[in-house]
Amino acid sequence: MPQTADSLVVFDVNLRQGFYTKEILCNSMKRCNILKINDEELVTVSRMFGYPGIDLQDKCWILLGKYNLRMLILTCGINGSYVFTPGNVSFQPTPKVEVADTVGAGDSFTAAFIASLLKGKSVTEAHALAVRTSAFVCTRKGAMPELPPDLRSL
Repeated sequence: MPQTADSLVVFDVNLRQGFYTKEILCNSMKRCNILKINDEELVTVSRMFGYPGIDLQDKCWILLGKYNLRMLILTCGINGSYVFTPGNVSFQPTPKVEVADTVGAGDSFTAAFIASLLKGKSVTEAHALAVRTSAFVCTRKGAMPELPPDLRSL
């Protein structure tokens, strides 16, 4: 499918044991303009690509530049999340919630973030809504709980 200049092509890394290679990851990152990765996946990817000994933010800046990404989203569980764009980084802390289940947390984050961008929200607004949505999902069992009205208004 041809891309236009304003197309959003998202690669949510989701490493699963034995079902990825460096070549697959590299080709996927070349084809996207938004990369979503969590802190554990970033450690694995950076080891595969030869820069394991630097901090998480520097690894993100390297990937952002190397693959000419519009955005790199780094989620770090209870330690918050970051959205890197060329020349800028947004940080959002993770709200303290009573966790029932983390299944669906990353996918709900990505869905809320991208839906917000498509509705014309800023990166900062999209990031804040993604964090709230993901935190809510963690308070319920299962990957797809019904969202409250304030989060459904995407």
